[in-house]
Amino acid sequence: MNADASYPSLALSSEDLHALASGGATPTALTFLEKGERTRRLLLLRQLLDALAGRPELTAPIGPWTHAWNLLELGARTAPAIADELLTSPQTGTWLAHTLRRLHRQHTWADMWTDTGRLFALAATAALRCGLDADLPVPLREGSLSLPSVGLVTAPGQHPEHSVGRLVISQGMFTLATDQGTTPRTFLTSPPAAHWLPLRILTPGTVTLDDLDPYRDLDEPVAPQPLSAGEAAGWQSLYAEAHAILTADARADSDILVAGTVDPNRIRTIVPWQPTDTGDSGTHLPQLSASTGDAYASMVISRPPDAVRLAETLVHEFQHSKLAALLHHFALLDDDRTECYYAPWRSDPRHLTGLLHGAYAFTGVAGFWRLRMRDPWSDTAAREFAAYHFALRRLQARLVVRTLGRSGRLTPHGSAIVDGLARTLTDWLHEEVPERVLYRARTAARLHRTEWRLRNLRPLPHALVPPDSSWPDPRTPGFAHVSANPTTADEFLAAGDPAAALPMYRRASLDDPSARAGVIVSTALAFPGRAAAAALARPESAHVPNPGEQ
Repeated sequence: MNADASYPSLALSSEDLHALASGGATPTALTFLEKGERTRRLLLLRQLLDALAGRPELTAPIGPWTHAWNLLELGARTAPAIADELLTSPQTGTWLAHTLRRLHRQHTWADMWTDTGRLFALAATAALRCGLDADLPVPLREGSLSLPSVGLVTAPGQHPEHSVGRLVISQGMFTLATDQGTTPRTFLTSPPAAHWLPLRILTPGTVTLDDLDPYRDLDEPVAPQPLSAGEAAGWQSLYAEAHAILTADARADSDILVAGTVDPNRIRTIVPWQPTDTGDSGTHLPQLSASTGDAYASMVISRPPDAVRLAETLVHEFQHSKLAALLHHFALLDDDRTECYYAPWRSDPRHLTGLLHGAYAFTGVAGFWRLRMRDPWSDTAAREFAAYHFALRRLQARLVVRTLGRSGRLTPHGSAIVDGLARTLTDWLHEEVPERVLYRARTAARLHRTEWRLRNLRPLPHALVPPDSSWPDPRTPGFAHVSANPTTADEFLAAGDPAAALPMYRRASLDDPSARAGVIVSTALAFPGRAAAAALARPESAHVPNPGEQ
């Protein structure tokens, strides 16, 4: 490994840019993004080594950083592919970004060595995987040493939050000693043991299910949360099914991955969010996922209830990874970071970069449900469920793409991306969706936009109000279904009876933005006209009579 090394040049062809702009990708486009991330990691590593040079206090008490670096270089000469894998791993990206932020005084410098010392853990991992013998100090967190891409070893006994251990590697085994007076123990990298947890690999493929690495989260180091046997089995079962779905989708066109598809072999890591053993159901509430541009092809996910939802989430988060990697190469927009834009999948106002990320991700999500809607092997209910989500996300993404196009803030590359998304979404307007499903999707979208404006905008002038707390949105998922015997206002509205829903909404307190949004949307559907259209356009300015008001 050489911190000054890089790929000779990185060039993205017009064909590859066109594929990425459509929301999809070609294999060569994805290779471009991956090589770009490798080069970026080398640049960040160079920054770190420059910061450490001549600054022994930044690695004390673990020792001179050159000890670790020399071992890393030896491992890279011995097995370059393994060194590259460690360099480009998502956890290395998160660690480098976090540590450099601390060094640039965006975080406290207290115990800086606990982060810079990760270099020694990387060196130890390289030695272990490359078959080298080594003897070096390593950073411990509560007596545990994380070996990136390998696993977690924990010394027995009680330990302080941060301490230094000593790792001796010989013939594929390693011995960990601490300064707490415990007897050194020797470990193999498999199988699991009382003080040794190897990193889980989901099959088929090589995606890691990382519940151990301190740098697996979005920024700050986190403690390990080892999965129970039941939770791990649940993830494996869901992933095997999701992998089959994604693989079948990707094979639909061997030359290009269209929007809504992803090659599962390009995903590196899944991080379980707040793992809890739920038996066989795998149901977690709420369903959450997130990713960071520092950790390409990694995603934090709460275990969904079924494989289709997991596949959808993998598509969603990989879209974010693709766009974040593009942003490392090209300025796509001039964003002043003002949070004032409507995003149909959020409760809060967003800045332009967040808006672009959402448009790119949800174009992919719409494409995913488009494929499910056309699946001949699915039953009628499953296809209708997919059609609803396709129609909803298609509508919402088009709205955001128009906002971006009119913003006047896009660079030429940004315009290429937004124009490409617009073409994809416009083409999808020709996809036939049952009228009853289209009605529910449009109604759910109107309800969300109306409630967002009621919560976030002042009547006159149209300015942002202090942020409301994150409000729940049961309608967007709820309108995917129709109740055979509606009893609530939302159920009557979803069933296509706004006249029945309207008085039920009116009986609620119109100080509640949810009920007020229901009145405005139901009125527009039951009694269409100029006044109803104006209320929909500017609900925050609309007069809605309270119950009993003349």
